[in-house]
Amino acid sequence: MKKIIIIGAGLGGLAAAVRLAKSGFDVTVLEKNETVGGKVNFVEAGGYKFDTGASLLTMRHVFEDLFTFAEKRLEDYLDLTSLDPICRYFWTDGITLDASPDLQKTENEIEKFAPQDVENFHKYLSDSKQKYQIAEKTFLARSLNDLPKLLRPKYLKDLLAISSLKTLDAHNKNYFRSPKLQQLFNRFATYNGSSPYRTPATFALVPFVEFGLGAWYVRGGIYEIPKALAKLAREFNVKIRTNCAVEKIVIENRKAVGVRVENGEIQHADFVIANSDAIKTYRNLIDKSFFNKKLDAREPSCSGFVLLLGTNKKFPSLAHHNIFFSDNYKAEFDALFVDLRPAQNPTIYVCAASKTDETQSPENCENLFVLINAPYMSDKTDWSSEAKPYRDLIIKKLEKFGLEDLEKSIEFEQIITPADFENRYRTNRGSIYGVSSNGFFSAFLRVPNRARKIKNLYFVGGATHPGGGMPLVLLSGKMASELILLQK
Repeated sequence: MKKIIIIGAGLGGLAAAVRLAKSGFDVTVLEKNETVGGKVNFVEAGGYKFDTGASLLTMRHVFEDLFTFAEKRLEDYLDLTSLDPICRYFWTDGITLDASPDLQKTENEIEKFAPQDVENFHKYLSDSKQKYQIAEKTFLARSLNDLPKLLRPKYLKDLLAISSLKTLDAHNKNYFRSPKLQQLFNRFATYNGSSPYRTPATFALVPFVEFGLGAWYVRGGIYEIPKALAKLAREFNVKIRTNCAVEKIVIENRKAVGVRVENGEIQHADFVIANSDAIKTYRNLIDKSFFNKKLDAREPSCSGFVLLLGTNKKFPSLAHHNIFFSDNYKAEFDALFVDLRPAQNPTIYVCAASKTDETQSPENCENLFVLINAPYMSDKTDWSSEAKPYRDLIIKKLEKFGLEDLEKSIEFEQIITPADFENRYRTNRGSIYGVSSNGFFSAFLRVPNRARKIKNLYFVGGATHPGGGMPLVLLSGKMASELILLQK
């Protein structure tokens, strides 16, 4: 039986483990931290429970596909609840909008402040759906190692239909007259840690993922997903070792033959899969002779500044997911990607899972996961001194948006900065989504799922193809597995 070692127990690594173990491989997963899940993790204290990574499940069919491959039922492992509204949006002038999978509800919301854009919303989603359907059978179905196949004439028309030399912002301005709707749909660039003013209009496919395919919460918290994948993996005899950091990928004659862990032990394998950040893997876990300096030039995605707030009161204005928009979106992204500084007037995301699931907080309390886009790590920001003042700025802004006495109500609090993401998860400069999608050829510049110069080395996770976010990292696990199965 051929042996596979997977570095990292993130969702991509666990998905690959399930597929390969089901296909007859001997699979071991080595995780440096004490828990599985990678950035999809949790904090529990004082009766409050917080997901510290993803907070929304989309592209449900990708999850179902993994369980179907394993000849299992998703419903036997995860209890999914459809969300309506998907998200509540707030602007400083008091206007709000509840985005719903029931498009008539969303149209009624748009009618209140931008009646001229109701018809444009229809047209936009139609274009978004077309882009998604094309991406699903091209970029989301094939590894970058299969790029020559994607560039064949039969795919060319499709690729031209979704690729664009317009930015997402320019695309959205073509559809919507309302600055509020332009801002709302610009927000979807942040789903892969990028700027709507630099990412291509290709990513206008993302709104269809929410509005067209739906959005779900997992009862018990999003962390139930990695727990379920780990359970599924163990049912196929996958060995998962936590608190086991890999120091080096062992390469002989340009072939990955195993790994060296922190205690110096060498573990041999026929194939190695890195679920660690792909760029950091090349930089730190592989002999420097294989490092391509072009990798360092690839812009990381943005990071995040997170507040976990347990409050002894409820906030009636909140839905499960909430966005509080800044007044100047362009300035916000210039701060993040040009100045590499925290925006001083940021957009704020708040997840109150206790609105849907009372097990997530004590009675009559809220568990607030607060996320603000933050620059990737550089010498321009010292989070050891700037975290507390930035936290105070965020609390005051939320109070101005109507979360009265938020400061006084906090009885549990934890701050997570980009430095924490970098240290705990060994991400490239603290980035959350690997590399950014800023730039018109960014989709072609991700690290491919199979190493080009080292045999039997594969990559999964947000820094590799097809990108960041839970469904895409599951797809990366599928792609890497299929590439290995071709060599079986």
